[in-house]
Amino acid sequence: MDYTAVIGLEVHAQLRTKSKLFCGCSTEFGGSPNRNTCPVCLGMPGVLPVLNRRVVEYTVMMGLATHCRIAEESVFARKNYFYPDLPKGYQISQYEKPVCEDGWIEVPVRGGVKRIGITRIHMEEDAGKLVHESGFDMSRASFVDFNRACVPLIEIVSEPDIRSPEEARSYMQTLRDIVVYLGICDGNMEEGSLRCDANISVMPKGADTFGTRTEIKNMNSFRFLHQALEYEIDRQIEVVEGGGRVVQETRLFDSDRGVTVSMRGKEEAHDYRYFPEPDLVPLRIDGDWISRARENIPELRSEKIHRYITDLDLPAYDAEVLTGDRAIADFFEAVVEAGAHPKAASNWVMGEFIRLVKDRGPEAGRISPVQVARIIALVDSQTISTSAAKEVFEEIFETGRDPERVIEEKGLTQVSDEGALREEVRKVLEDHPDEAAQFRAGKEKILGFLVGRVMKATKGKANPKMVNEILRDLLSK
Repeated sequence: MDYTAVIGLEVHAQLRTKSKLFCGCSTEFGGSPNRNTCPVCLGMPGVLPVLNRRVVEYTVMMGLATHCRIAEESVFARKNYFYPDLPKGYQISQYEKPVCEDGWIEVPVRGGVKRIGITRIHMEEDAGKLVHESGFDMSRASFVDFNRACVPLIEIVSEPDIRSPEEARSYMQTLRDIVVYLGICDGNMEEGSLRCDANISVMPKGADTFGTRTEIKNMNSFRFLHQALEYEIDRQIEVVEGGGRVVQETRLFDSDRGVTVSMRGKEEAHDYRYFPEPDLVPLRIDGDWISRARENIPELRSEKIHRYITDLDLPAYDAEVLTGDRAIADFFEAVVEAGAHPKAASNWVMGEFIRLVKDRGPEAGRISPVQVARIIALVDSQTISTSAAKEVFEEIFETGRDPERVIEEKGLTQVSDEGALREEVRKVLEDHPDEAAQFRAGKEKILGFLVGRVMKATKGKANPKMVNEILRDLLSK
């Protein structure tokens, strides 16, 4: 029997605010344990939370970018459960009245795009972190770091519209593009800034009743998400075809073994005993505030890709690469604005610029978009060759110096004097009569050898296009 997977994702994105959701403690990652804490985020008796306005702004921006309806009034709720890294014994979240509801995004899938519904986007605080260590006597100990407690999150809950691990991965990647382009989350999955829970079930193909679902918790890479879903689909099908019943439970993905393992029984909403948070009044957002938030939404990646292809006439591959990092896209656009042809700018940014950024880090780059455009113009005017331009590019990336000054100091100006080049070509033909005869006999490939000899003789300064033309002219006589 063929089966269909039914998948819904709950994505948690840590917001890029300087302070936490309900207090002024820093959200900085990597500090010493329990350094960024206070009585509020530790849940001490008698303290009161104060809502971070920037968190609301970011949440509304995400809702607008994903076509959600923004609620005029939303309410915080207490989600009650106990875990060692949850200092208050409950989590402040949202339940019945979230900020954003009924949205959607379109994600690329094989053969086109697919619209995935978004049930809700709500604000909540993060928990702390458990650190497990082994002592010299091989005993185990667990420590609690509350630095992350009360760090602001948004939870983005999809409709169960996803039907394969590939679609789930594409959905997650699209969400990451959105939060990064909005500037509300750094999208760093390794540090836990973006992570995902997946609800999954299987049903016979053509059926309209969903099977019993399981939840896979805390996946922090696209690859792990894909692998976990593949394994869980196969596991559930095997259980059903073996005559068993899928148990509703929460599972973890063991990335070392590539399997999911049972963690606990799956909780329902009533297990958390939600009730309105008594220390926070309802949140009311007026239309003018939403309009201002809408004005702050930049061009998103999908829109940028479309514009690069249609308006700048770039290949789809170029558009995908250039927009993969917003900073790279911004740099490319600045090069074009400085006067470079879009395709030439794309070639240099995708080639030399990205290579140097990856090799030496973005902070090492001192080259400006105007300088890149100038290098492209110097190549177009045949002042320098492409190979010389790469040498100049690397020098300016490191130093930020003027391109013309670097060219002058290094003696990289290209020789385009036809008389001088003809003399060099004649010398090469005189020194290589056999190769000249082979070319005249129809061996076209030998031309590359002869061009190379001329370039060597001129120390790479000869204009290769003119060398080709002069060689063909003299060899035809």
